Amino acid sequence: MPRLTQEQKQLNHDRILEAAGRGFRTHGVNGIGIADLMKAAELTHGGFYNHFESKDDLAREVFRQGFASSLADLAAIREAHPHAALDHLVDQYLSVAHRDHPEEGCASATFATDAGRDGAATQAEYQRGLEGYFGAITDLVLESASQSGVDLTPEQAREQAIALFSQLVGALVLSRAVVRASPALADEILEANTSHLKQP
Repeated sequence: MPRLTQEQKQLNHDRILEAAGRGFRTHGVNGIGIADLMKAAELTHGGFYNHFESKDDLAREVFRQGFASSLADLAAIREAHPHAALDHLVDQYLSVAHRDHPEEGCASATFATDAGRDGAATQAEYQRGLEGYFGAITDLVLESASQSGVDLTPEQAREQAIALFSQLVGALVLSRAVVRASPALADEILEANTSHLKQP
């Protein structure tokens, strides 16, 4: 049997990450096993350990990649809407599409419970992702304040950024928690928070 090229190894690695990203977002880190992840990646179970030392190792890399992707999306919003980035962030984050497709959604909301139950190493990876979000949103808050002629210190802007992002994540998690039992309430949660967060 021919040996895999470095390019094929990287492709396989990326396939595992993609399958794990979707699987962990949908079922939780502890809700899906390695065998099912490798099946979703269309690879053999035994090949997993050629890429990752453990499922925890995979989870940390999924967290890292997930936050990087989410921050890239935020940067795209900032570039496309330089004078209304915060409002567009709220609209996209609290959209029905984002709620209904956790497999493609923000790492912060989908991995919060897993990080809360896991060890310090996984939490440290989640913390790095959160700090990235807090930093990016702090910049948006400062820009928005400057555009409105409001003086904010960096500390005040960071406080607002943490509160804003915490509310976004909390609203999304709550809406997802009831969407099958009460779609109307799930929508109401998104709408109420969107309205509140976009108040002038």
